[in-house]
Amino acid sequence: EKLTAEIVPHEGSTLYPAVRLRGSPESILNTYVRLASVSTNSIPSDRRLPPPAPTTSMAARSRVPDRTDHEIPTTLQVRSEGVTGSSDALLRFIDSRFPGLSSAPPPPAYAPPSMAAVLSKGEEETTSLMVRVTRMQHKSMTWHLERMVRWAEDLATRGGRKAVDPKVGSWRMEVSKFAKSYSQLLEVMMEHAQMEERVLFPIFDGADRGLSKHAKEEHARDLPIMNGIKEIIKSVEVLDLGSPNNRETLHNLSSRLRSLQGQCNQHFRDEDVELLPMMEAVELSDERDKIALEQCLDVMQGTHRRLLKFFLEGLPSHDAMKYLDLISVCRDKEKMECMLQVILE
Repeated sequence: EKLTAEIVPHEGSTLYPAVRLRGSPESILNTYVRLASVSTNSIPSDRRLPPPAPTTSMAARSRVPDRTDHEIPTTLQVRSEGVTGSSDALLRFIDSRFPGLSSAPPPPAYAPPSMAAVLSKGEEETTSLMVRVTRMQHKSMTWHLERMVRWAEDLATRGGRKAVDPKVGSWRMEVSKFAKSYSQLLEVMMEHAQMEERVLFPIFDGADRGLSKHAKEEHARDLPIMNGIKEIIKSVEVLDLGSPNNRETLHNLSSRLRSLQGQCNQHFRDEDVELLPMMEAVELSDERDKIALEQCLDVMQGTHRRLLKFFLEGLPSHDAMKYLDLISVCRDKEKMECMLQVILE
């Protein structure tokens, strides 16, 4: 029922026709296909970006359930053409009808090694679920940190002058949006750290005691910086616009965020390059790997039940769909469906 302009930028409405999706609103497949058709890499309200690249590779889609207990078939229609069937058939139909969408936003200064860059398709399928989910979380947080740094630098440059885009609102409205976005990122980063400490690091330490000690120390080091940035943002919200103190505080905020970004990038790089590749040496069974993944989602259910849409904004669309595929491994289907529905609210 959405206008085409709500799915793609206004100028794209002349290029792409409306897509009609019919089926049960309770269907997990229906929700998944809708996410694929509108692209899960949602455009942040404060920074309009080009629509991302086409959706996920077919290899990552095999675990998506084709039906729910309601047995109402899901149907996609574009103009006079339509398709009803499995997730593969539906998603192939989307990919074939909407090729060559504009590319995703440019990568940040540091991008964790993508699965496509590090692994072949065959290797990706055999890589630990824990490695995949951890790397994708690193990638999303890296993107959001880069975005916050650029935004803070822009705020410091303007120093209290009106927002560049009227849609962002007044200066105070923009600062409020900035504070909310940082608070959401902080929640994700905190739960990610807890996930590593409760689930991932014990796996490594069980094989080689003290292996994750350095990573734990870096978590403790970053926490005061993250909380300090939150306090600086509170100061920006209450200071008089254009005052010398306001400008100084904005530059301090930008500097602190840049410092946090540098430390997090190094931390993620160390884990991606040195620690996570050792997961193969640990030799987790498939069952133990799935249990560990479910434990990760249990630790992060606070943010994933409320901030999954925010989290997925930090991933290219094909990685976002792969992340949903990882969620679909969860055997608690009620929990999985709850996470998916949050994205469409």
